[in-house]
Amino acid sequence: QARLVESGGGSVQAGGSLRLSCAAPGLSYVGYCMAWFRQVSGKEREGLAAITTQVGTGRPIGTESYADPVQGRFTISRDNAQNTLTLQMNNLIPEDTAMYYCAASARRDCLQPIISSKYNIWGQGTQVTVST
Repeated sequence: QARLVESGGGSVQAGGSLRLSCAAPGLSYVGYCMAWFRQVSGKEREGLAAITTQVGTGRPIGTESYADPVQGRFTISRDNAQNTLTLQMNNLIPEDTAMYYCAASARRDCLQPIISSKYNIWGQGTQVTVST
């Protein structure tokens, strides 16, 4: 089963930064969008940022979308040559503590809103912990 592989999680103090990466080993096609989600135990998975990866969404390749809680602090990017996805997280706050997942979508309406039911390929997650 196709899977994505996240890395870069860890522990940081509030105000710090982390950079998450997501690789797609063995995948030559990841669909119309890739995105980052996070989940806290007992809560629903929350979409954070998405980026278009193929034509067909109605937006140019590389178009980004962000959820309000991370707008202006997080930046999603994709290296098509390396087939990797990155999430640069700045000005981290304790509320950002969660398991972070990358995902890929085969749906054309994947960019907005960023909801987990639109995404069909997932990674195993990487933990991010922000302390005060």
